[in-house]
Amino acid sequence: MKSESTSIQKALIVYVEFKDSSIDGEYNEFYQLVKSTELEVVDTITTTRLHAEPRFFVGKGKVAEIKEVAGKLSTDVVIFNCCLSPAQERNLEKFLNIRVIDRIGLILDIFAQRALSYEGKLQVELAQLQHLKTRLIRGWTHLERQKGGIGLRGPGETQLESDRRLIGNRIKTIEQRLQKVRKQRHQSRRQRKKKDIPVISFVGYTNAGKSTLFNYLTNANVRTADQLFATLDPTLRRLKINTANEVILTDTVGFIRDLPHELIESFKATLDEVSEADLLIHVIDVDQEQRQQRIDDVNQVVDMIGASNVAQIEVYNKIDKYTEQKRRIEISEDDTKTRIWLSSRTGEGVNLLLETIIRYLGKFRKSRYINLPLSAGQLRAKLFDIGAVKQENVDGASGWFMEVELEEFKLHKLCKEANLDISNIAVERCPP
Repeated sequence: MKSESTSIQKALIVYVEFKDSSIDGEYNEFYQLVKSTELEVVDTITTTRLHAEPRFFVGKGKVAEIKEVAGKLSTDVVIFNCCLSPAQERNLEKFLNIRVIDRIGLILDIFAQRALSYEGKLQVELAQLQHLKTRLIRGWTHLERQKGGIGLRGPGETQLESDRRLIGNRIKTIEQRLQKVRKQRHQSRRQRKKKDIPVISFVGYTNAGKSTLFNYLTNANVRTADQLFATLDPTLRRLKINTANEVILTDTVGFIRDLPHELIESFKATLDEVSEADLLIHVIDVDQEQRQQRIDDVNQVVDMIGASNVAQIEVYNKIDKYTEQKRRIEISEDDTKTRIWLSSRTGEGVNLLLETIIRYLGKFRKSRYINLPLSAGQLRAKLFDIGAVKQENVDGASGWFMEVELEEFKLHKLCKEANLDISNIAVERCPP
């Protein structure tokens, strides 16, 4: 087997398509994922299957073909576009005598390369270790494949039990450190809420242009590149739209189809910025052939992290690539969905986005009266915590009659979190 200390340079892609699966036509995205690691793709082997083969994931004939091609091209690593089980990955490496990684391992490697901040590196290492726990059958020799960030090597530790103990201890240490990060972020969010500054978070498929738009709006210097997962570490900036409206914008990691569960769990501290936002700017690459599928993939992750109740503005980006695409704004008849077509590179149409943000944040802020039941004590506490309560009358039998002042979308969000329908608690006026 090739020495694991040798830097990987040549990659052979094995692309498996399932006739009854949604991964058809996703080769270009996977190819870009591999290229994001700066590997040299020497060849691609494709195959179509109805279902995965238990031992090698692909058939014996295809495995033999992979071994022959990899040997001729002096391949350092074979990368599968699908998720392999620990046994399949082990069987393939033993048969091919070459390092094998799957889609999840590839994404984890990319994240490990891109993480710059202390928090980001901790989150990536936690995801790597969670993934590694399921692949410990080979013992310590498998740990030696991890390049950087793991910090677990030690002489004499070759038994599986030692591996598990060391990984368990390291996971516990990282989780404790990340818990401190989450507490700090939570305190920062509470301070922002008390100052009543709305928080707007950018979400979108990776490489949709979120960071470019963020930089254009805030004059920030967030790293941008025409590659997947160029941004990992969250960035927050204040933006004064006009004399009456100031917001905080947050740029976060891009999403992708079938984002590994380990990453979602490990990046909870970062993704909390999305779930706690007052408004989401969903940036969409207008150039994508499978645009609607990308939108659905992002919304699926948004739902997984508990942010489905947050209002969204859809931004169709990169219209400068098409002469037929013009800057414009589209609002649904019921005023529940807004789409804006713009270019974050040239700035064309960005003014429409700013106008829409003002409309979302400004026109709905007004005083209203609500009657909270006694079971809504947590909602009442939140309303007081954000300084939205102007006056309150208490009725022991009926609950709390309150006058509150805040944006309608924010009240809707808080009511949904409390499993209350705003139409059932709104009243004409608080009784004396």
